[in-house]
Amino acid sequence: MTVLVTGGSGLVGSHVIAALRARGESVRALVRPASRALIERLGAEAVSGDVQDAAAWRAAVQGGVRGLVHAAALLQQRASWQEYEAVNVGGTRLAARAARTAGARLVHISSVAVYGGLADYRPESEGRTEDFSFRPIPEHDFYARSKRLAEAAVGEEAERGLTAVALRPNVIYGERDRLFTPRVIRVVRRRVVPRIGPGTNHLSCMYAGNVAAAAVAALDAPVAGFRAYNVASDAPPALTQHEFLTAFAAALGVRPVTIPIPAGLARGVMTVVTSRRLARAAAAFITGENPYVDERARRELAWQPPFTAASAVRRSVRWFLENEKPGR
Repeated sequence: MTVLVTGGSGLVGSHVIAALRARGESVRALVRPASRALIERLGAEAVSGDVQDAAAWRAAVQGGVRGLVHAAALLQQRASWQEYEAVNVGGTRLAARAARTAGARLVHISSVAVYGGLADYRPESEGRTEDFSFRPIPEHDFYARSKRLAEAAVGEEAERGLTAVALRPNVIYGERDRLFTPRVIRVVRRRVVPRIGPGTNHLSCMYAGNVAAAAVAALDAPVAGFRAYNVASDAPPALTQHEFLTAFAAALGVRPVTIPIPAGLARGVMTVVTSRRLARAAAAFITGENPYVDERARRELAWQPPFTAASAVRRSVRWFLENEKPGR
């Protein structure tokens, strides 16, 4: 039976479609009309509509679906709280209701942002499991607030009979990324690779293809009710901060000069170009150890990330080189 995917033209959703199609699954995607061509190139059936429209959801599940992977969301965009709430909370609530009505399992792509503590990355690994206590989220962090409320909306539908899994990835990179990956590429192309602090920490990021593999595993795992899982790492070996940036340089064919930068100096420079809050968060992310543990997903979902960070970086850079516009 068919699996319905939202956010299919985006970073995670497109990788989910590719992973499902690779194993012969029939895939349908709820997308805006402008993304229809991309969805069809990925091998999925496109259904035009908006995640905020209940009628679009009824059309999308018509004919039956066995699962629904909900990856559509507003992420780091200039938008009001009302817009974040409408898309990330309201859209998720409709996704959960559509899945319950169709008798389908929901796999909701959430985020580690639900835990709060945007800048709380430390030099040592903390081992944050899914039992890590939620912390207060600043009022201005619309994304984190909306993702936490979205999970709550899924939980409410689970109390009415929905079977659902929430996946909590950290920062995601890969093909069709509009945020993290192109920024790394721009930095490395300057032929200077910064090593901020010792450079021996492991960044809190992972490849979209590994998130997609977790979503596919979650569709089939023997899970009842509502269960949340961290998905926070690529297949080993893990790359250090310095190794990660060097891997991008190698994939780009760049021979960079490594410039060691004290963490305090980096934070000061970032404060000049952005707010103090964001500078603190960025510096903590770059110099901190990945604090999230995803053993529960490996154990209960039988998830094994199929891509190492080194191979994922090569795949990501190759896609950007093949698809970037001339003159960029």
